[in-house]
Amino acid sequence: MKLFYKPFSIFALLFAILILGFLVGGCAGRMTTVADSKAPAIINNVIVTESEIRGAAADELESLELRKLRSAASYARAEREAMMEALERVLEEKLLTLEAAEQNISKEQLIDREVRQKRVEPSDEEIDRIYELNKSRVNRPKEDVADQIIEFLLDHSEKEIHKSFIGQLEQKYKIVRNLEPLRFDVKTDDRPSIGPNNAPVKIVLFSDFQCPYCRDMGETLMEIVGDYGAKVRIIFRQFPLTSIHPDAQRAAEASLCAYDQNRFWEMHDILFENQQDLTEKNILTQIKSLEIDEEKFKGCLSSGSRKSEVREDIHAAAAAGADSTPTLFINGIYLSGGQPYQLISAIIDKELASAK
Repeated sequence: MKLFYKPFSIFALLFAILILGFLVGGCAGRMTTVADSKAPAIINNVIVTESEIRGAAADELESLELRKLRSAASYARAEREAMMEALERVLEEKLLTLEAAEQNISKEQLIDREVRQKRVEPSDEEIDRIYELNKSRVNRPKEDVADQIIEFLLDHSEKEIHKSFIGQLEQKYKIVRNLEPLRFDVKTDDRPSIGPNNAPVKIVLFSDFQCPYCRDMGETLMEIVGDYGAKVRIIFRQFPLTSIHPDAQRAAEASLCAYDQNRFWEMHDILFENQQDLTEKNILTQIKSLEIDEEKFKGCLSSGSRKSEVREDIHAAAAAGADSTPTLFINGIYLSGGQPYQLISAIIDKELASAK
């Protein structure tokens, strides 16, 4: 029996080679040479990778990331503030409309009767007091500015009467506000704290051990703890502003190394008492007054093992819109700067009332 072979045409041969090429390419992928690579750069036929570039730009990229986080939080906060201010304007307009309709007069007549006509002309003593308070700034005789002072006092009186009148209308028409200040979800677990976990008011403090305002805020919050007891929990988070406080980062790490040995608050006090000298040498001198394993503490500090926790706190601060120290979050409500006891207490009281 003879076998007959049908010769391949040149076209069939080329087609078979092409198909084989596709099959090989589909399994192994196309070889990429340095010359046609999409790498960011090539030097002497060696690829410069994106990861190398990102490593070199780490500080700049970190700064950009923090700016991005703060910008988003700042926008969210500003948006809510604008909404709340608009809400008050809308409510006031509706209150005046309701009351004017009940009294069968116009809103303008209502305001004239209940506000403008109740203004009281300022006394000479009041005029003298305002002038003396501003004498060095205005640098003019009282007679020259008396009319302006009178207008200022009348305007102030009208605003106070207007505010009181609107408050009365709120009671009469039973306003219920459900739009609250923006609350940021700031982590409180695994951070140094004072007070019970189930406290109805949680205050997160972002602080810098080289910041004098932070030292004062720490004292204020200790007053809060003394007055409110188990109703509040204070959580400390790190926010070293290294651009103006070069030793703050190391101090933050030192406080966390002390936290490992349950001595955070003792170290907290030492660092604030010595914030004019927070060099590592002085910190190591100061810990001798603590009941602490010094070798373990030194090992923790020298290893830099707490840098990641400090970095996490800095990112959390940025994500919640903090850009200065001290910054508080009272049940998530943002409060920036060295605020007085009275303001913090007022917010706490309001939160406690809402909790009931």
